[in-house]
Amino acid sequence: MKLAPHLHRIGNDIVAAYLVDLPEGITLVDAGLPGHWHDLQRELDEIGRPLSDIRGLVLTHGDSDHIGFAERLRREAGVPVFIHAADSHRVRTGEKPKTPMGPARLGPTAGFFAYGIRKSALRTHHVSVVTEVADGDVLDLPGAPVVIGMPGHSPGSIAVHVPAVDAVFVGDALTTRHVLTGRTGPQPAPFTDEPEEARDSLDRLAAVSASWVLPGHGAPWQGSPSEIAASVRAAG
Repeated sequence: MKLAPHLHRIGNDIVAAYLVDLPEGITLVDAGLPGHWHDLQRELDEIGRPLSDIRGLVLTHGDSDHIGFAERLRREAGVPVFIHAADSHRVRTGEKPKTPMGPARLGPTAGFFAYGIRKSALRTHHVSVVTEVADGDVLDLPGAPVVIGMPGHSPGSIAVHVPAVDAVFVGDALTTRHVLTGRTGPQPAPFTDEPEEARDSLDRLAAVSASWVLPGHGAPWQGSPSEIAASVRAAG
């Protein structure tokens, strides 16, 4: 789904990944669920780009609904996978603390898990080889993505700012659709390791200049990062 020139979404409001399509190549942000591999192929076909044009995949964190096709892309196409060092163990092993599920409604929760089954969530492979990144890094990938540390949802959660497409990709640092309650609008994401730390990390978005804020779950947000961060703080 094309959002703007050179900016595309893979998936939907339940689970999303993103594609930055520039003349020098493609940068992916997150890898959704394993079944999104086919969505990626369709998006590439629509824009007339081969898989070999993908230069790198940047993961906002190491949870299973963000790493879906990452290992397949790395193994079959040789695409390097980037993740914050603090989530490196999580993405390679799947080990993570158990967090309270929090509020939920039957319909949206069932829909979330049903979508996961349709998109082969139970077949997620962890990523055996990763390149570790740190807060402040500017990656040598199309669009020169900037890593912004956003710990809280997980220790190595990051936002990825790509000035070339006027967008910041926030993973689960915030959400615009709560996958367990169905509530829409800016709010904290469920399954967060350290909710207070996650809220504090939202201050990191205040200095980011972008007109798109793109979460891993929920509708894309058109507006300033500082505005949506303030809305999430108010909601939380």
